[in-house]
Amino acid sequence: MNPDDRRQRFEAVAPTVIDAVRRFLARRTDPATADDVLQETLLVCWRRFDDAATGEVLPWAYGVARLCLANAERSRRRQGRLLARIRQLDPPRSVSPAPGLPDDDLAAALASLRADDAELLRLWAWEELALSQIAVVLGISANAVSIRLHRAKRRLRDELRKGEASAGHEESTEGSRP
Repeated sequence: MNPDDRRQRFEAVAPTVIDAVRRFLARRTDPATADDVLQETLLVCWRRFDDAATGEVLPWAYGVARLCLANAERSRRRQGRLLARIRQLDPPRSVSPAPGLPDDDLAAALASLRADDAELLRLWAWEELALSQIAVVLGISANAVSIRLHRAKRRLRDELRKGEASAGHEESTEGSRP
């Protein structure tokens, strides 16, 4: 069969196959997986179209879809097992707060900041990135990082002081004039 005849034959049956296989998959899995498996099924059908029995393309396409769905399910199970092993071997580390500062106070202070400021502080303090590295991550200049980091630190300090004041802590007046 020449390539043009093969293409015309495939294009003639494709709309019927696509709709039927889409419904077939929708009844068996979630929408995202169904779309992925439909694409894989159509690719396999195109590659192996000469193997399809004449006039019996739809049942053959269902068989291809069933095998592609089984492959997708196996892949999902493998990924789940790998994730479980990774969690077991290397559990996520807890983030240690600044010395003498309870986790809740720091979390509340960070949450009250703008998202950009909080992310900048996390990159600097928790990830321990240099200003030039933070600049690369955020897509800005190192000078801009320096200025924004200075302002973010000041805002965080102000938020932490608000938390201390609301918790009943008194500010020291030692050495100040009346």
